[in-house]
Amino acid sequence: MSGLHEVTARNLSATSENKIHDDAVARRFGFTGALVPGVEVYAYAVHPAVERWGHDWLAQGAAEIRFQSPVYDGDRVTAEAGEAEEGLSLAVRRGEDVCATGRAWIPADPPQVPREAEWRAPPAERPPASEESLAPGLWLCTRPLEVTPALAAEYLAAVGETDELYETEGLVHPGLVLRQCNQALVQNVRLGPWIHVGSRVRNLAPAQVGQVLEVRALITSNTERKGHRIVELEAMVFDGQGLMLAMVAHTAIWRPRQVG
Repeated sequence: MSGLHEVTARNLSATSENKIHDDAVARRFGFTGALVPGVEVYAYAVHPAVERWGHDWLAQGAAEIRFQSPVYDGDRVTAEAGEAEEGLSLAVRRGEDVCATGRAWIPADPPQVPREAEWRAPPAERPPASEESLAPGLWLCTRPLEVTPALAAEYLAAVGETDELYETEGLVHPGLVLRQCNQALVQNVRLGPWIHVGSRVRNLAPAQVGQVLEVRALITSNTERKGHRIVELEAMVFDGQGLMLAMVAHTAIWRPRQVG
């Protein structure tokens, strides 16, 4: 193993609109309790990547992660990393249960920057999530989020981050960056309970404390799989000056089969 990182998981979305993070609603879906958001599980998972490559991974590294079983508030989880051909294999475990798997690496090839992103403000009145409001080809944009020193520090504490790099270099945790891709959905449509399935991230520049984060996301797919309605986004995270910080392929179940 290249690294082990133990942390007590926290549900940072207990009061959010997404009731999959509410105990009572999550139990109706067959879970033991409210789910810890996938973006926070990602935050735990990539700790070994930053431990291995430091600033270089935040500036030009990549990762992908898939969520396999739930993480609950208060769970003691371990983020593990093993040597892999191109970098590190990643896993987040709760005891013997594998909650997420993935990998992290620093690509040798230059990034394939996607088409020019469209910008528009989120609607004042969000339509209900549907096949029409989440149709392929539509753009979803977020309101600017200023990452203040207080917000950055609060997130580091919330995800149990122990690497001093973020504070010494004034950097934003990649979990907080990925969190904004969820906002591309939340700020544009009214969702019922929904679940983040996985992401593939290509970092292009480290996010700095004090910067503004904005996301522009193109819907690339909206399909049904095993009764779930699943949306896929090609998301781009920018700073307030138009510098692209990350490209993210983001996948979510926007209507679980239990709702359908």
